[in-house]
Amino acid sequence: SYSMIRSLLSSNQLPDASLVRIEEMINYFKYSYPAPDDAAFAVSTEVGAAPWVASHRLVRIGIKGREVTAKSRPPSNLVFLIDVSGSMHGADKIGLLKQGFSMLVDQLDARDSVSIVTYAGSSGVVLPPTKGSDRKTILAALEDLQTGGGTNGSQGINAAYELAAQSFVEGGTNRVILATDGDFNLGASSPAELQNLIEQKAKTGVFLSVLGFGTGNYRDQTMETLADKGNGNYAYLDSAAEAKRVLVSEASGTLITIAKDVKIQVTWNPDFVRSFRLIGYENRALAHQDFTNDQKDAGEIGAGHTVTALYEIEPTSLTSQGKALGNLAIRFKEPDGVTSRQVDGPITGADTAFDSMPTDFRF
Repeated sequence: SYSMIRSLLSSNQLPDASLVRIEEMINYFKYSYPAPDDAAFAVSTEVGAAPWVASHRLVRIGIKGREVTAKSRPPSNLVFLIDVSGSMHGADKIGLLKQGFSMLVDQLDARDSVSIVTYAGSSGVVLPPTKGSDRKTILAALEDLQTGGGTNGSQGINAAYELAAQSFVEGGTNRVILATDGDFNLGASSPAELQNLIEQKAKTGVFLSVLGFGTGNYRDQTMETLADKGNGNYAYLDSAAEAKRVLVSEASGTLITIAKDVKIQVTWNPDFVRSFRLIGYENRALAHQDFTNDQKDAGEIGAGHTVTALYEIEPTSLTSQGKALGNLAIRFKEPDGVTSRQVDGPITGADTAFDSMPTDFRF
């Protein structure tokens, strides 16, 4: 949401309200949460005064994923699935796509495998599985890409997953990276059909990342749905700097999943909390009964990622100093697991004046 809104405002356009997702804007930035010792992630909570209503409080829940260094990361089996339809023509689309993937290739080595599948009116394998250390061959295949034709997205997705399955690495990172402007206009292109296709493919252990480019017929909701159902992540690239952030600075978080189907449930203590609201996350809300349902899809956390949730609460007249405002429960599965496990902890934090809160809390 943040990079998409930035792109539109830079072009002197106001974004549609559906693109303004507060939780994504907050989570665009990293925060200084404590790192886990040997667990998948660490959780921290803070409580401070709300700046817009003096009597209300803000509760910040922060999750920090385990870091994975470039040296210790598992080998990667990556399939670049690239939209080369006519709508992808232009420096901000195919041009930026080539830049971004070239940056990612520079992070790879002989442990890794890269394949390239393109799709327009039909799909085709441009580059069979190639060692990550063979940069010259990979970069030449990227540079030769030309745009033209319609957009048979479903055919390309099928071809990419078949190629990923052929080079599947047990215990490694197996991922299709879809790069498109989201203008699916041929093949199984309805959101329901694409969603069903991706859900089935995610069960094979091959996850999906989605990179969006350009404006015009851009289908943000479709892109987000594909990433969610593909056990992956979604980023919108509006510049070379954004491509570097997603594919270089945060490459391990983009590519390496450390926990999947992560669900958070907060239970407030009515002795101290009269009412509450979660800020943002409207399209990620789950029914209470789905918290323990392992068949219900949820979000993923990448290596080194931080996740932030803010609650505004209206406190009761009772003081909660030194006591728990409520309980935080998190359920998650291992990247290759099918059964979730749960961790619980109290929501605590000194009731501090807003101006005295840490800088990133106030930001």
